[in-house]
Amino acid sequence: MSGPTNARERFELWLNDPAMDAATRSELLSISDRPGEIEDRFYCDLEFGTGGIRGIVGAGTNRMNAYTVARVTQGLARFLLKSGTPPLSAVIAYDSRNQSPEFALETASVLAGNGIKAYVFDSLRPTPELSYAVRHLNADAGVVITASHNPPEYNGYKVYGQDGGQLVPDQADQVIEEIRGVRSFSDIHRCSRLDAEESGLLEWIGQELDRAYIQEVSSVSLHSELIRSACRDFRIVYTPLHGAGNRLVRATLSAVGFEQVQVVPEQEHPDANFSTVKSPNPEEKEAFALAIRKAEAAEADIIIGTDPDCDRMGAVVKHANGDYCVLTGNQTGAIMIHYLLSNLKERGQLPRNGVIVKSIVTSELGTAIAGAYGIKVVNTLTGFKYIGEKMTQYERSGTDRFLFGYEESYGFLAGTYARDKDAVVASMLICEAAAYYKHQGKTLHDVLQELYERHGYFLEKLESRTLRGKDGVEQIRRIMTDWRSAPPQRLNGLRVDKIEDFAQGLYGLPAENVLKYTLEDDSWFCLRPSGTEPKLKVYFAVRGQTDALSAASVDRLAHAVMKQID
Repeated sequence: MSGPTNARERFELWLNDPAMDAATRSELLSISDRPGEIEDRFYCDLEFGTGGIRGIVGAGTNRMNAYTVARVTQGLARFLLKSGTPPLSAVIAYDSRNQSPEFALETASVLAGNGIKAYVFDSLRPTPELSYAVRHLNADAGVVITASHNPPEYNGYKVYGQDGGQLVPDQADQVIEEIRGVRSFSDIHRCSRLDAEESGLLEWIGQELDRAYIQEVSSVSLHSELIRSACRDFRIVYTPLHGAGNRLVRATLSAVGFEQVQVVPEQEHPDANFSTVKSPNPEEKEAFALAIRKAEAAEADIIIGTDPDCDRMGAVVKHANGDYCVLTGNQTGAIMIHYLLSNLKERGQLPRNGVIVKSIVTSELGTAIAGAYGIKVVNTLTGFKYIGEKMTQYERSGTDRFLFGYEESYGFLAGTYARDKDAVVASMLICEAAAYYKHQGKTLHDVLQELYERHGYFLEKLESRTLRGKDGVEQIRRIMTDWRSAPPQRLNGLRVDKIEDFAQGLYGLPAENVLKYTLEDDSWFCLRPSGTEPKLKVYFAVRGQTDALSAASVDRLAHAVMKQID
């Protein structure tokens, strides 16, 4: 299963394994005369990245399938049995993707086969509710079957620790080592669903936990009384983009007083093929096309959208001229930071030891806003697991109080009930902020312009290059090696003042293959291979005196860098 290093040998091992089911064997036979396809499917195992294991659904070690899921779960079970104290338990959730329910049940069957109790949600749920559930049920681990906002052909498997946060590198490395020890299908211990249920090793969880979660999220609200009394006509259009967010986002909005919430009907129900969008990603304006059309007809004040597993949230707000504008993750985070900190200060509740945590590729506008309130900002590597890790450290030490965490990729968290980004609380907060400022005669676009005028026109941009397969992995490795070994001295007509190679484990952070270059005008760019997709991501950021100057500057910088990369 994992012993041979040659792709063809791995393929033959799978094909001839007596435990292989007929459908998978048939799929393998269909590619037996296609060496390139065999190489792509078997040249490696799926590995943990920023979001666990993620890949195209299909047969092979480099694919998501029941055998991959079972093998990973057997490794996780071995890790838990070595590191934990019985009785052990884990919570399992899943989203709307192809085979998600089947993969969730396979995970539960293997855990139960190893004597570990599995709490499984009775239908699809948001990823952040899984994080909350691990903490609420005092479980030893959690698993979410999801590929977040990837294309329809993908699915994935994210692992959470006892604190409700995604596994950080040292934990993930231990799990990976155990997975490598699962060398054949016969090494996997399973328990049937019926036997697991009868023995108490499989327990289904449902709406009682939903209610507890909604209560925790709602407690983060700052102005539910204002919403109930003065903002009853505030109109929201929401799209779950065919994912897991619909029921709980709407329930939470209702809990804090929003009465005028309309859902995009074409995108309301789960659809594993995400048939109305090119990509179910709230980072992309195209995903909001149907929502914008509905908002224009309803004269909505704001549009919100959540990705398939409901851990990322995008917002679309009105310009003064009535047009709808998609906010970036950086802009949304800045607005929420301003809303939270200004209201806490007004109430006399702003803690002196408050902390905001963000990733190294996230805009510095949030840092400038926090600094104006005397609030410290801490940077982590990309991946919300690192923000969750900081939260747990603060909880244990008592030295700092977590206020807000966010990433430019539309992940936000306020409150300490969970350890992962949460599109449910983000949806509530951005709608609440919009209603609060509307009561003052402002749109969120107005608020953003005020923040720019006060702190500078911060502007960011993201470029990416998708490089698939074994050759793509090698291309990305070569690009990073070239930029590391022969860094530019000047770019965009400016001197490169600072180079940060995070592979060296800078600032006490774990080592990660990321390069960041800061120019003499404090603009910067960052090269980072994605941990969840076959992509090289390149981030750019500038700060100018006007919107137009910043836009021109970030475009010049991106052009200069991408010209060298390409």
